[in-house]
Amino acid sequence: MSTIVLTQHTTATPEQFIAGLTDFGPGRAELFPNSADDFLKVHEQGDEFADVTEGSGGIWERLHYDWSDPGHVVLTTVDSNVWGGRSGHTYTFTRHADGTTEVRAEVVREGKNLKGRLLGVVLGIFGKNVLGGALAKTVKAIEASVPNS
Repeated sequence: MSTIVLTQHTTATPEQFIAGLTDFGPGRAELFPNSADDFLKVHEQGDEFADVTEGSGGIWERLHYDWSDPGHVVLTTVDSNVWGGRSGHTYTFTRHADGTTEVRAEVVREGKNLKGRLLGVVLGIFGKNVLGGALAKTVKAIEASVPNS
C-alpha cells in the first residue's frame, strides 16, 4: 500500500476548489488529467455526495465523493480494476489570512491484484512527483476558471 501526501497553495477559495473537484461534466480532464471523459460516468449525485466512475489509460475506479464537510472532501474507492482495500483520496483545505488556500491531498493506493500492487510500488517511488505535478496542473486550471483570479 502506498500513501502519498501532497500540498499546494492556491488563490482559489476552498469553495472554488470543491466546485471544480465536484464538477463531473464534460471536459473534466482539463482539470483532472487522470479523468478522461470516455471513462466518466455519474451513477448518482446529491448536494454533498456523488458516486462516479472515472479513470484514464485503462485504469478506472468507482469513487464515492463526500463533500459534506466544507474543509474536507473524501473520495472512497468503491470498485476498481486495480485498486481496493483502503484506496481513495482526501482533500483538506486550510484558509490563510492572505486569502490563499492550502490544499492537502492524501492519496492511498492499495492494489487488489498484481497490476495494482505493481502500480502501488511504482507510485510509492515516483508518486509524489507524478501526482504532485498533476495536482499543480489542477490548481492552475481551477485558478484559471475562477473569474477575476
